[in-house]
Amino acid sequence: MEVNILQGGLMHPTEVIEFMVVGIIISVLIIISFILKGKWRKFGLVLAIVVFLAYTIFFIARPYWIDAQIEKKIEMLEPYLEHQYPNDEWIITTVPHRQDGYKHLNPYYIGVVFEDEPEVTYHYWVEKNNIYQISFSTEKANSEELKYKESE
Repeated sequence: MEVNILQGGLMHPTEVIEFMVVGIIISVLIIISFILKGKWRKFGLVLAIVVFLAYTIFFIARPYWIDAQIEKKIEMLEPYLEHQYPNDEWIITTVPHRQDGYKHLNPYYIGVVFEDEPEVTYHYWVEKNNIYQISFSTEKANSEELKYKESE
């Protein structure tokens, strides 16, 4: 099922489900408010409007929130890489989560490509107190030859 948004892209299935759930909640609130009378009717309609506005703000702000979280994680990862690999050079990559075709990927996985091993991308997961190398992607047949693979 394809659902277009204003930017012309496809929505991720979880976003479609979120819209459906919020739409059902707002619809139920409106239906219940029409059953009620007086102040309760107004309260129900105001509550439906508040839920709608809160979700709208959430949906608009979420990509910026994700970007801010990724930046914090990169700031934590860089000193870790400098400590682990002091004489090496690398490029940090992130998932372009706002572009079509990438919404199914976890934007919090941070990729690192080392200069002397450009055919391998190492994926890191950064938490408050821990940094993990969770996986890698490569065309190499033998993963034992990987220079920067950390033990599990």
